Amino acid sequence: MERVITYIDGFNLYFGLRSKKWQRYYWLNLSLLAKNLLKPYQTYVSAKYFTSRIVQPLGKHQRQLVYLEALETLPDFLIFFGKYQHNPHTCPSCGYVETIPSEKMTDVNIAVELLADAYQDRFDTALLISADSDLSAPIEKVRQLFPKKKVVSAFPPDRSSKELMRVSSAYFTIGRTVLADSQFDEQVTSKSGYPLIRPGTWK
Repeated sequence: MERVITYIDGFNLYFGLRSKKWQRYYWLNLSLLAKNLLKPYQTYVSAKYFTSRIVQPLGKHQRQLVYLEALETLPDFLIFFGKYQHNPHTCPSCGYVETIPSEKMTDVNIAVELLADAYQDRFDTALLISADSDLSAPIEKVRQLFPKKKVVSAFPPDRSSKELMRVSSAYFTIGRTVLADSQFDEQVTSKSGYPLIRPGTWK
C-alpha cells in the first residue's frame, strides 16, 4: 500500500469554502477528509493542519476554539500554528491609518514538514490541500531529491494555482460530495469530556 501524509493549509481551505458560501461544510473532520481522498491502493499515515489562532472578532475566535478542540480529538492528526502579523496601512486618499492582520508562517511550516517527512521516508505520496503558489518551491525540491515520491495538490473549492499544477505529480479540486461526507457529528466530545457543538452559523 502507498503511504500518504496529508498537509492542510487551513486558511486557504477556509477561504475557498467561504468564497463558495459553503459555510455548512466548515465543520470538517479533516482526518476523515484526508481518508476520503485516498485511492484504494493508498493508506492513511497522518494529517497535518496548519493555521493561526484568531483573536478578533470575538465570535470568530470562539468558533475557531471549538473547532480546534474538535480537531484535537482526532488520532494521527497534528496541528501547527503560525501567527498573525499586524501591519499598519495608510489610506492614500485620507491619510487614515489602520492595522491590517496578515497570517504568517503557514507556507514555511508546511515546507519544513513536507521536506522533513520526505527525508525521513514517512510517505510515498504527499497530499497537499492548498492552492498557494509559494509552495511550488518545496514541492519541486521534494520531487528533485526524492524522485520516487509523489506530491499531489488537492485544490480547495474555488481555488487553483498554475504553479502548483506545473510542479505537482498530479492535481485535482476537492468537490462538494467529499466535503459533505467528511463532516464531524453535530456534537463531538472533547478530550476533557465536555460537548463541542457545531456553531450555529456553520449550518
